[in-house]
Amino acid sequence: MQMQKKIERPSLLVLVRHAESVRNKIKGGSVYFSDEDARRVVKGIPDHKIDITPEGVLQAEAAGRGIFEDFGMFDYAYHSGYLRTERTLERILAQYPEKERELIKVRSNPFIRERHPGYTYDMTEEEAEKSFPFLKEYWATFGGFFAKPPGGESLSEVAQRVYLFINMLFRDRAGQRVLVVTHGGTLRCFRFLLEHWNYEQALSWPPGESPKNCGVTVYRYNETAERLLLKDYNRTY
Repeated sequence: MQMQKKIERPSLLVLVRHAESVRNKIKGGSVYFSDEDARRVVKGIPDHKIDITPEGVLQAEAAGRGIFEDFGMFDYAYHSGYLRTERTLERILAQYPEKERELIKVRSNPFIRERHPGYTYDMTEEEAEKSFPFLKEYWATFGGFFAKPPGGESLSEVAQRVYLFINMLFRDRAGQRVLVVTHGGTLRCFRFLLEHWNYEQALSWPPGESPKNCGVTVYRYNETAERLLLKDYNRTY
């Protein structure tokens, strides 16, 4: 009689980018603020205290209904400890029936936080160019995976802590169903590690493939491959 091989990975891993944040809305996808008026609302608020917008609340609630319908129960749900991920997860789980919601263990983990943006965090483009005139050329040389914002983190450094988080899941959540609410840059690191991307793939998102607010990425354990395989990316509800 053949022994069934033990699963050494979560059976299901669902990754969700946080809902629209206040900074997302103000910056509109730009790296820097356009001017002083644009940044006035959030200037001086640290990254981990940035909340989601009313539209973000609706995004998270829609995601919660879709996630419950498509995937049902989870054993564990993680957020990064940043307010926008905590609030997103809260609104997702609020769409679950109370009895099911109470069975899901919620945890915070700093290894899945967003990349530290460094000294340019609250700067306009003009201010950043004046303070760090070398930055554009440096970024063009090394690319978005290895380049390190002044005073911040590169995505390759983020990947090191995401690697530790993934290995914790492999060790402690084998065979379980796991939901993770995290950040756009961190999601790229998850894909780099789980899908065995090379450096060229990790340098930037292909056009049109940047993770959407409340975009859902799904991995399922494949017994033949003995690993988590991507089943869906960036699905929104």
